[in-house]
Amino acid sequence: MRLPHRLVLALVVLAGSTASAQTTYPDRPIKMIVPLAAASAVDVAARIVTQKMADNMGQQFVIMNQPGASGLIGAEQVARAEPDGYTIGGFNDSIMTMVPNLQSKMRWDILKDFEPVSLVATVEWGLVATNQTPYKTAADLIAAAKAAPGKIDYGSGGPGSPQHLAMAMFASAAGISLTHVPYKGATQAATDIAAGQIPVGFQGLGTVAALVRGGQLRLIGVTTQSRLPQFPDVPTVSESGLPGFFFNSWFTIMAPAGTPKDIIARLNAEVVKAVRDPEVRRKLEDLGFAVRGSSAEELRAMTRDQLTKYARVIKEMGIANE
Repeated sequence: MRLPHRLVLALVVLAGSTASAQTTYPDRPIKMIVPLAAASAVDVAARIVTQKMADNMGQQFVIMNQPGASGLIGAEQVARAEPDGYTIGGFNDSIMTMVPNLQSKMRWDILKDFEPVSLVATVEWGLVATNQTPYKTAADLIAAAKAAPGKIDYGSGGPGSPQHLAMAMFASAAGISLTHVPYKGATQAATDIAAGQIPVGFQGLGTVAALVRGGQLRLIGVTTQSRLPQFPDVPTVSESGLPGFFFNSWFTIMAPAGTPKDIIARLNAEVVKAVRDPEVRRKLEDLGFAVRGSSAEELRAMTRDQLTKYARVIKEMGIANE
């Protein structure tokens, strides 16, 4: 059966335009929307990684911070963007798997409205305290909270944020009651803890490492399974009061659903190449990140698993979107 001449011509033109798109992408700057505050852990990592990607790809990456509503607003901008590879998102797993389990009405679906690109790194976390407190370890905070139930405040990046969930899990495991003070972003919460406005909080180390090293903030525990080489004198939360306690979060790159597979593959390859660069790795590890890099399908599977995990955790602990 012979195809009509016009159809053949249309297919040839389409094939040519597709091939051209594959060979020219990217031919203009790429915008990355980070639905978190500037200087947050994901923001810091995004700037390090995309700078290397820009060097390798020959095109600028423009970071746009869109904090607010626990990341929902910025994430929606990514979901509704043209799926052409020129608007992508730098997300943490709170936006992807925690907040969706706390919201009764969502304007987007993480599994349907986005194309995974790569898990870039995991963010190691710490329990921090203002220097005005007497707390030196997690055990000190637990003891103080048991002596004064509900009297100790903690700061977070907002309802449903990783800071909120980490402390809720910590308080539940320790059998203590703390008072949640939500902020509009993790950076503002960290700044107020350093200033003594709020006594404690959990934070990604990428957000607070400089404050800790500068002496403005006290790191009293890390949520890793063993002590971190960057902070060898800081005990794990597990060894200082809560055996088995572990918490980390993700830095991922996502694109709008419908982004062509060849563009996703190109972005994935460039992310993996960037994080394998020794200087990029060193910078991320110094800030408390564990460098990863994954396939798009691995990230998709991880997202499904994490959604299920946090649905269970949030229900069991009675965590509410305050």
